[in-house]
Amino acid sequence: MRSPSEAVTDGAHSAANGFVHHHTEEPGTQNGHVGTPASLHDTAQSLVNRRKPDDVQANGIQSTKNVRNKNDIINLSPGLPGFSVAILGSFMLLWPPATVAFFWLACHSYQCSLGDLGGVVRSKITDGTIIDFARQVFPEVNAGAIKLYSGWMLLQVVLFVALPGRIRRGTATPAGNVLTYKCNGISAWVVSHLLFLILVKKGFIDATIISDNWGALMVITNVFGFSLALFSYFKAHYFPSHREDRCFSGSGFYDFYMGVEHNPRIGPFDFKLFFNGRPGIVAWTLINLSFAAKQYKDFGYVTNSMVLLNILHGTYVVDFFLNESWYLRTIDIAHDHFGFYLAWGDTVWLPFMYTLQSVYLAQNPVSLPWWGCAATLFLGLAGYLIFRSVNHQKDYFRVEMKTNGKCMIWGKPARYILAPYATTDAEQKHSYILASGWWGLSRHFNYVGDLLNALSYCLACGFGHVLPYFYIVFMLVLLIHRSFRDDVRCRQKYGVFWDKYCQMVPYKVIPYVF
Repeated sequence: MRSPSEAVTDGAHSAANGFVHHHTEEPGTQNGHVGTPASLHDTAQSLVNRRKPDDVQANGIQSTKNVRNKNDIINLSPGLPGFSVAILGSFMLLWPPATVAFFWLACHSYQCSLGDLGGVVRSKITDGTIIDFARQVFPEVNAGAIKLYSGWMLLQVVLFVALPGRIRRGTATPAGNVLTYKCNGISAWVVSHLLFLILVKKGFIDATIISDNWGALMVITNVFGFSLALFSYFKAHYFPSHREDRCFSGSGFYDFYMGVEHNPRIGPFDFKLFFNGRPGIVAWTLINLSFAAKQYKDFGYVTNSMVLLNILHGTYVVDFFLNESWYLRTIDIAHDHFGFYLAWGDTVWLPFMYTLQSVYLAQNPVSLPWWGCAATLFLGLAGYLIFRSVNHQKDYFRVEMKTNGKCMIWGKPARYILAPYATTDAEQKHSYILASGWWGLSRHFNYVGDLLNALSYCLACGFGHVLPYFYIVFMLVLLIHRSFRDDVRCRQKYGVFWDKYCQMVPYKVIPYVF
């Protein structure tokens, strides 16, 4: 899920256990080769009969020479017995919404104290009244909240389709399709925020409209996320956009969770590009502003920590949309199929779990000393600059090697490995694996920038509660999991050449530590 953020060898922030984060470039996407999808636990083996694209353009798609029939559709086995997949799949569909609800209730009724709520839940389970308790605390859904979310989604769809933007090509899909995308996210973000400010200024809405309806919005987004995943599942079976890029495992739970279609579209509306950024990430900064307004409404002031958090989150979000075309190479777009973990993760997990710090600060004002504020700002900006520099270095290296056949990194000739590999249709290709500069320090040094960013968001909240620090724990688990997953993929793709690279760059993320 982030992803924010988006995350693999060339980026960061994507999905941990299926929940979206952004900034995550797939290591196996060089030269249009896409790595194999991940199972619920590990990387699963994809039996893909790829086709080489020709020069025909149609509806934003560079079509394939040969379209596979239904029997040629990708077969992805989760590698687990059917019963195990059903049990695990049920768990993966239940714990994420339960986690979101638990954190919401902690902030709504227990001043964001996970311990206090946990104690109440344990006592209710012990005395057998947990169901009654759940009914009592279930948020009330009102017509205003439904109109708010419906209007928000409609606005984002209109902006996505109507606003002009740069046309960019994505990477080749497993079947060889090369899709084009209109990248207008930054325009949509600006228009959305200007419209919000105008409506508040004119008195049509309160600045706290989002925070005032937070519980109802949690229910509505959950219903929408599950409905979107269900619609995508049936669409993949009965009217897919690209039949040859579907992926079936034989398990309904697995297919619903991980997705069947690679790039579902309805006309010009691309599900992945839209849901990856528009409903959740555009809303991210608006949610923060609304909870800042709530802090002012309840306490009569806005703390420096809330301002700092808005700056740090705003920097990430604006950067995301300014570099939207770069994200076409990330794991969410280039690799993952569109199922529950993207549909629900983008619409529920991201807006509710990535904004925990602003929700916390709205109820627990924290005034940082000037040096604490400065240090946290420095840490966050340093993380952002490291993240951007690391990814820019690899992009620069690719361009230089493609155009000049050589490259200078940090004033020295770049060290790299020329790693040949074969696609599934036996076509021979090669990749340049950079082992200099940032990429010589560790195989995922961009994750260091992500972790510094995540830590700065949490530190802005002080040390009164553990809840704001969920984000750094989540990111740490996500990126460690991703580093192991990437190694498996790249070793499968490059074989001994990846082993040689690992000898040159022995550390996965943090030099001399991990």
